[in-house]
Amino acid sequence: MQRAPIKHCRDCGKAVVYRLPDDGDSKQRAVCPQCATVHYENPLNVVGTVPFWGETGEQVLLCKRNIEPRRSKWTLPAGFMELGETSAEGAARETVEEAGARFDLLELFTVVNVARVGQLHLFYRARLLSPVFDPGHETMETGLFTEGQIPWEELAFKTVSETLKCYFSDRRTGLFRVHSIDVA
Repeated sequence: MQRAPIKHCRDCGKAVVYRLPDDGDSKQRAVCPQCATVHYENPLNVVGTVPFWGETGEQVLLCKRNIEPRRSKWTLPAGFMELGETSAEGAARETVEEAGARFDLLELFTVVNVARVGQLHLFYRARLLSPVFDPGHETMETGLFTEGQIPWEELAFKTVSETLKCYFSDRRTGLFRVHSIDVA
């Protein structure tokens, strides 16, 4: 589901028209006929973590969603990146907001392209410092799960299931790398 097209200029308020800009661009853009501002529509960034617990990271933290979309489904702590923060800062903020977790943020783990909805999901690994959580209002409950305990059929998003599959696969080999995934 794509976002609604831009209707009005963010600079002057005039109704925009979709056309090729005069700068040689090859894609139709929302262009203001009054002030000539070209408005670009770019993907939204979703940032989050794969928080793990245990000597060898055998458990991951999941949050049961208390908001739509997919209320009552399980997910990794994640959400939309805010202006003025880095992807790592956003991932850490979302993990605190949704799970109330204490953790050390580690490296970028998955880059997941969801082109059909104009999103890019970035997940970082996070080493939990405690198995005690204080979830925020967006989360019904939290839980630590081994690979065999993951409620695979109750996961909220394919980006989460793909990231978890990569995590447990890498955990078995002991070598974590960055994964680039396209989700249809």
